[in-house]
Amino acid sequence: MTNTDAELLALTRAMIDLDHSVKREAAEWAATALGGADLVDADHRSVFAVDDWRRCADRGIHRLMVPKEYGGLGADRATTLLTLEGLGYGCKDNGLTFALASQIVSSQVTLTRFATDEQRERWLPGLLDGSLFAALAMTEPDSGSDAFSLRATAEKQPDGTYVLNGHKAYLTFGPVADLCIAFASTRPEAGGWGISAFLVPMDLPGVVQGPLREKMGMRTTPFGDIEFHDVVLASDALLSREGAGASIFSAVLDIERAYVFAPQIGAMERQLHDATAYALEREQGGQPIARYQAVSHRLVAMKERHEHCRLLLYRAAMADVTGRGMSLAASLAKIATADAGIASSVDAALLHGAKGYVSEFEIERQLRDAVGGLVYSGTTDVLRNIVARHLGVV
Repeated sequence: MTNTDAELLALTRAMIDLDHSVKREAAEWAATALGGADLVDADHRSVFAVDDWRRCADRGIHRLMVPKEYGGLGADRATTLLTLEGLGYGCKDNGLTFALASQIVSSQVTLTRFATDEQRERWLPGLLDGSLFAALAMTEPDSGSDAFSLRATAEKQPDGTYVLNGHKAYLTFGPVADLCIAFASTRPEAGGWGISAFLVPMDLPGVVQGPLREKMGMRTTPFGDIEFHDVVLASDALLSREGAGASIFSAVLDIERAYVFAPQIGAMERQLHDATAYALEREQGGQPIARYQAVSHRLVAMKERHEHCRLLLYRAAMADVTGRGMSLAASLAKIATADAGIASSVDAALLHGAKGYVSEFEIERQLRDAVGGLVYSGTTDVLRNIVARHLGVV
């Protein structure tokens, strides 16, 4: 059996086993070791759980997708997905689990796949032990869906250095990052083909990290802007080669879309189990409300969405394993999970009645957290355009 066959078999088994031991162990550990049960995010002032972040690092979660030769665990895709799912189920702090998945499947994947040995040796150890944070910086205030229309520039100097200028916006870990993987144009006249990627330490002169941005949900995820004002980068800050930025970003974005929603899949399952338990204990008209068809059908719809999204997520991971192109599968998984997160959160709120609307029971927070899924890793509208291109209709 080849490594590819073994990974596909592991993914298939994981896909059909909702109570897989890897997922269950991760969920049980998260429920006891991580915070979130008493999470309060009123007034937009929630604080990122640094201690929980480092507990995850100590458990090896940051090392999942990093090959052993670079200090990681070299875990297969099934183990990665199951672990992230379990964390989403066991930890109620959706901002923490999103931030964790985001760094693992974006910044760290970028370094693993495209950095030199020297660049990895400088940055990966701190990222893997939880002492450093990294931000992947493509988005700008005026370039969202049209990511490659960025205005940031990196002008090469006669001595081989680059001078970086630009404003990156809406970045996970932006305000607290130690490292920024910044995308900037080195040849503006070449459009997307002139974009390059750079590893930018945040302590360089001219780097300005903005304050935490207030947002609707996932308030415990640090989120904000980074500005570059005549930042001088050494030649070894260049990632891969000049002009490779667009291809690097596209490859990493497909990986991100395929894996970053795994914690939300786990959170959706927890949401379903909590709603079911409530519907069985809450009585109206002399019987549990779960006995009413209107209620039971909402629970069925939540179950259907969870299973559907989970299958698509594992299907995207299979496309990653085979190397046959995962853009379509990852886009479908992202669209379905983002939409389902909203729909199931609304159902959960309705099942709880007034308790689903007030903040103290945390039901409404699940809905606010889910809204972000419509936007990050590309809006669902943009991803529908990608799917349409795969279908040959646009």
